[in-house]
Amino acid sequence: MIIQQIVEQIENNQRFLVVAHENPDGDAIGSTLGLALALRDMGKDVVAYNIDGVPETMRFLPQSDFLLNTLPEGSNFDVAFALDAGALERTALPVEDLWHTLINIDHHPCSDFGDFCYLDTSACATAILIYRILQACRYQPSLAVAKALYLGILSDTGSFRYSSANEEAFVVAAELVALGIDPWEISSNLYESLAPERMRLLGLVLPTLQISACGQYASIFMTLKDLQQVGATEEHSDGFVNYPRAIRGVEVALFIHQVSRNVYKISFRSRGAIDVGALSRKLGGGGHHNAAGAKISGTLNEVRTTVFDLLDQLLS
Repeated sequence: MIIQQIVEQIENNQRFLVVAHENPDGDAIGSTLGLALALRDMGKDVVAYNIDGVPETMRFLPQSDFLLNTLPEGSNFDVAFALDAGALERTALPVEDLWHTLINIDHHPCSDFGDFCYLDTSACATAILIYRILQACRYQPSLAVAKALYLGILSDTGSFRYSSANEEAFVVAAELVALGIDPWEISSNLYESLAPERMRLLGLVLPTLQISACGQYASIFMTLKDLQQVGATEEHSDGFVNYPRAIRGVEVALFIHQVSRNVYKISFRSRGAIDVGALSRKLGGGGHHNAAGAKISGTLNEVRTTVFDLLDQLLS
């Protein structure tokens, strides 16, 4: 069984790297910190890494500064864990010869990379898979590990609102709460401790709302000029895609944001009828059924036309 093989890798090695995808969300950060801190508790030498660091809204997590955005000079590892990444390229690791063994853990449909590949698309979050592994290691999560994993579950289930919030999500969340975490502390820090820059940016983005003639998809967009105008960063726009998704009748929501002069990143969210993961892969991106993303080159109008035409075909 793959979990037992991963446990053996943990037991038989000492130096570990734990990394997730760039522009990390709550599951990427929660999974990375949860696994890395647990490995450290087990007496292992661990580096937790993400090129973009820990988002401001998640820095309340205990020992969040354990996660680095640069690799220590001369780094070399027995085992590297790539979490929630979809593809190794999304980890933005500077080189790929830093480890002897690579373990890929994900709950998205993704490329089957790594020496060991633990994929389960039925799991609500990669944090769930980390919890299963730690249970198999007979490791009792510390409070810091429990908070990190709970954040991953909370984030990827949309506070237990999405269809991914299955029975296991609630069972594991309850077991983590029983270890002493305060759900209100985590949800209030994640959702109700927002920077003023975020609210000013939202004020610029919401007026761009465009609802399709069929009423089944809606989009908003953000430019680099918007960020500059209010002194915000891309991080401050996290979750904006959920605003068009909340409109009655909308099956697919899009958040289109400029990343350079003629490159736009598109975040997709689906209520379930449309597989936006498959749509994103057509555009050179990736993700899973209800949440995905892609980068497209062109002007804003060209990008919107390309994506809207695909959606019109899917929804006709």
